[in-house]
Amino acid sequence: MLVLSRKLTETIKIGDEIEVSILAVEGDQVKLGIQAPKSVDVHRGEVYEAIQSENSIAANKQVDLTKLYPSK
Repeated sequence: MLVLSRKLTETIKIGDEIEVSILAVEGDQVKLGIQAPKSVDVHRGEVYEAIQSENSIAANKQVDLTKLYPSK
């Protein structure tokens, strides 16, 4: 893991297309601004994990196709 220190209004570049800006520091909370192409999904960690979990559950579900397409 790379650990960087940044001050208010400073940025971090990730590749050529992603920029993370420090917008505010209030107590123990830091507000970040993230500029990224629309093709790049940006989520909070807990939201990303929830999406991955739901996708995994959905991918492992078995569907009874006879209920969707009953014989005539």
